[in-house]
Amino acid sequence: MKAAVFHKPGDIRYDTVEDPRIEQDTDVILKVTSTAICGSDLHILSGGVPQPKPMVMGHEFMGIVEEVGKGVKNLKKGDRVVVPFPISCGHCFFCQHDASPACENSNYKHYGPNGDMADQKGAALFGYTDLYGGYSGGQAEYVRVPYADISPRVVPDNMSDEQVLFLTDIFPTGWSAIDWAQLKGGEVVAIFGSGPVGLMAQKAAWLNGASRVIAIDPLNYRLEKAKAVNKVDTLNPHEVDVVEAIREMTGGRGADVCVDAVGFEPERDLLDKAKALFNFEVGSMKVLDMAFKAVRRMGTVSIMGVYGSTYDNFPLHRVFDKGITLKMGQAPVLNYIDHLIELVKTEKVVLDDIITHTLPLSEVTHGYEIFNKKEEDCVKVVLKPWEQRKETENKEPVKIEN
Repeated sequence: MKAAVFHKPGDIRYDTVEDPRIEQDTDVILKVTSTAICGSDLHILSGGVPQPKPMVMGHEFMGIVEEVGKGVKNLKKGDRVVVPFPISCGHCFFCQHDASPACENSNYKHYGPNGDMADQKGAALFGYTDLYGGYSGGQAEYVRVPYADISPRVVPDNMSDEQVLFLTDIFPTGWSAIDWAQLKGGEVVAIFGSGPVGLMAQKAAWLNGASRVIAIDPLNYRLEKAKAVNKVDTLNPHEVDVVEAIREMTGGRGADVCVDAVGFEPERDLLDKAKALFNFEVGSMKVLDMAFKAVRRMGTVSIMGVYGSTYDNFPLHRVFDKGITLKMGQAPVLNYIDHLIELVKTEKVVLDDIITHTLPLSEVTHGYEIFNKKEEDCVKVVLKPWEQRKETENKEPVKIEN
């Protein structure tokens, strides 16, 4: 089959790989009809999240069940499903306590309680490095889905892929950021980053009763998208002091809730990069520090952006003095997906309005390039594995070891 394969930092190609096969009785094989490039994928592309050998990328995908393991009871061939990005066994302690991103069984090689940088991680994730299970991802024509009775959700035939694709990750992730803050109604929510997750968090904030939603991003085209699809206020850190502007908008207090939807690879200048090098840090926590300043005392900061290393000079004094509540981590998609499907079905929310590029999978390298470099006003790339299938010079399958 054809797939998007990571080879080394900066090198993701459209390659031939071996077809997936049923390995456990609880597996299904999915024919992928739509998949997407996520901001988290860019961390692998950059080398910020390390991957030592070739891997099929992608954790946002959906498709049609092609083959069913004999132990699968809830799905049959021909079912059209959307697949959450964390891989959950469904029966361990954490899965039974609404904490599927901490599943004890799916990441059997590198699971552990410590949460170290290079070992003892949480649940496995599709297409997200050997440390998170080494499972091939869904930027491919076919994908193996383990524990298939647990996570996949059948979607109505009268809904397009684009309407429901983002239930895999970015909408539940944006929803988590707001749900964790436990809005009562009337709150001001400031969301740092207007990429896909930030845009979804903006939607979730309105749906949960925010009185004002503020989008912060250094790229005006992304702020224009935020205004167009979510009707938010916008701030560009190149044009204003964001922290002071948020305080002016909130009677001097700061936002009730701040969401970091950026993570460790924000826009950085040479000084930021030199500091990271000096401190042996990966990336920067500059956005998170800004959120700590911009949130009001006793407010909440939700961290949805990825952070993968330690950081010197963590402003613990500020977090303590202001009494800030912190919530962070991988989104527990299974806690929300059924409710969120209903929101889409009943037209309470529109998700596909953030898509700027739809490409055949054969153009995946171009898709990663424009998304990573913020070219062509790119906000979200959807890939179609079965459209305009192109052969490559690579006839022998690239070896992928799961």
